[in-house]
Amino acid sequence: MIVGIGTDICDVRRIEASLERHGERFAHKVLSEAELAQWQRRSARWPQRGVRYLATRFSAKEAFSKAIGLGMRMPMTWRSCEIANLSSGAPVIVLHGPLKEWFESRGYRAHISVTDETDYAASFCVVESVDQ
Repeated sequence: MIVGIGTDICDVRRIEASLERHGERFAHKVLSEAELAQWQRRSARWPQRGVRYLATRFSAKEAFSKAIGLGMRMPMTWRSCEIANLSSGAPVIVLHGPLKEWFESRGYRAHISVTDETDYAASFCVVESVDQ
């Protein structure tokens, strides 16, 4: 049974402006350790690719927070929600700490889709209950 749907669109230029204004502090606030390492690798090769990576993660976490109905309130935090990729490239949500415990205690499963184009990143998330 579907318990929530969330979507988000993010202006990549807004993320770029935040990086210019706040430097890496912005990325450290939004990204998990694994995401941060990936962002740094992508940014080193092609800075714009790093900005788009950060924008897709920002957008996906916003969509997930909407789908679970919490927004950015505890136990939902930027760094406790990680957007990883399967070997196929498909994005998956990996949760940590109290958010993981909260989510699993409800018997939820999440599905996430992310995309980006030059100026925009968009995400769509569906959360379902698997204990029905």
